[in-house]
Amino acid sequence: MALDPTKHADWEIAAEAESRMKTVYELGEQLGLDKEEVLPYGHYVGKLDFNKIMSRLADKPDGKYVDVTAISPTPLGEGKSTCAMGLVQGLGKRNKSVVGAIRQPSGGPTMNIKGSAAGGGLAQCIPLTEFSLGLTGDINAIMNAHNLGMVALTSRMQHEANYTDEQLAQRNLKRLDIHPKKVEFNWIMDFCAQALRDITIGQGPGKMDGFTMKSSFAIAVSSEIMAILAIANDLADMRRRIAKIVVAYDKQDRPITTADLEVDGAMTAWMVQALNPNLMQTLEGQPVLVHAGPFANIAIGQSSVIADRVGLKIADYNVTESGFGADIGFEKFWNLKCRFSGNKPNCAVVVATIRALKCHGGAPIPVPGKPMPVEYNTENVGWVEEGCKNLIHHIETVKKAGINPVVCINAFYTDTDNEIAAVRRICEAAGARVALSRHWEHGGEGALEFADAVVDACEEPNDFKFLYDLSDPLDKRIDLIAREVYGADGVSYTPEAQAKLKRLGADPDMAEMGTCMVKTHLSLSHNPALKGTPKGWTLPIRDILTYKGAGFVVPVAGAISLMPGTGSDPAYRRVDVDVETGKVKGVF
Repeated sequence: MALDPTKHADWEIAAEAESRMKTVYELGEQLGLDKEEVLPYGHYVGKLDFNKIMSRLADKPDGKYVDVTAISPTPLGEGKSTCAMGLVQGLGKRNKSVVGAIRQPSGGPTMNIKGSAAGGGLAQCIPLTEFSLGLTGDINAIMNAHNLGMVALTSRMQHEANYTDEQLAQRNLKRLDIHPKKVEFNWIMDFCAQALRDITIGQGPGKMDGFTMKSSFAIAVSSEIMAILAIANDLADMRRRIAKIVVAYDKQDRPITTADLEVDGAMTAWMVQALNPNLMQTLEGQPVLVHAGPFANIAIGQSSVIADRVGLKIADYNVTESGFGADIGFEKFWNLKCRFSGNKPNCAVVVATIRALKCHGGAPIPVPGKPMPVEYNTENVGWVEEGCKNLIHHIETVKKAGINPVVCINAFYTDTDNEIAAVRRICEAAGARVALSRHWEHGGEGALEFADAVVDACEEPNDFKFLYDLSDPLDKRIDLIAREVYGADGVSYTPEAQAKLKRLGADPDMAEMGTCMVKTHLSLSHNPALKGTPKGWTLPIRDILTYKGAGFVVPVAGAISLMPGTGSDPAYRRVDVDVETGKVKGVF
């Protein structure tokens, strides 16, 4: 019997459910996999040999493809992962063959304020500790591959500074003439460490102690290697993409790649095992593929193309999720992930909570780590109705992709009937399917209406289409996203961003590269304080990064950082280990 989520923490619910888990081999049998296609990491976590699976099932028709997105969230998150797990469990209760495909959580938010991303209540992915603390080592492999590239770059800069061309030639090196102020690469780690955003390296007393220069750290999930893991189709594709990563520019403004540093092969070697998706399960024993973990506000925000391709072959329904709101995660699912994979969704779910609707309607903004304002436990239909303007905006965004969305009201036990009725009425008037789901409190049984709405939506033909063509100039793409998805009046550029825009306009590779926006997830605008549907604003682009390996350019809007900071009351204060059993407690 599952624990009551109104009385027990998520980690306690997960720990109790883990006593009833299926082994990875039982999950494999459930999916019709051959034994050698399942690569166990212990009894309850494994990887799948995607090459063998895709080869064996090449002629099998794909299942239905469902993406879960959301409205603009509060700083606490609105439960997309919980809804994805609830939907998988609800479809399981309807005896559907279903697989979830979600991202691996970063150690940054897990040990900070947001916590893990396993879902919550009675709709979770387990085992929770393994899921939250490194899993099978994919993020560690990404850190090693990425930082090896930085080692190669900085050591090459030191050698070029200290050796003549003749001495370099004796060491079988060619001078790359790297510009020390045009280094594009950085270091990464998988924690939120604001103290490492801007650093100086190579300050040792001797000339062989490194090249002195400004540098920085970013969080691991923002790495281009993580983006490549998310979009690569196979090992050959990953190898090709890693070789194209631009780490710096030379003094003639020509790109320096990992291939120029002759480190691309070694970087790929770190990633071979990471290319296989991880196999886990919901609290109710449905299979879940966990693979890749890029944030959506600073990266592509999707689980891997490989996981989706496998999920669509081994199940009748593949449920994935995209980070944050539809302006961020779904936009990148729509215009990047689906473009790279060639897969077209049958349904998109927009998750809404009464809490977030109240926030967008005028209630005080919740602050992570502090008690929820009392207003959120008091009925206020007016706030909910006003907040629905943000929800309608996201519904219209999904419709622009040619899909009629399903709105999932992710219910909490403090929500009132009148507030829920208001959301249903407004969404139905906007032409969207609406489903109330109580999976957090009741698991799959609480998600049956939600599951039925998704099944119906998957049977409806859609006219899926991209927002822009790759042949469109970069400034036109940015303007389309700003106006059509965010609701901006236009776009402005800093002089630095304008110069990069001009340079990219002359780059023939632009015709093959997508556009991956960096923007706050807390507002449709670049300003996290602007709730609802802001009007009369311009999107400021302060920089444009180039991820040639991943295959997209990255316009950066506002003051967002690639290295988040740790708050004053982080989650790690409550994480501990039972020294008698070795069990971890407190991860949420």
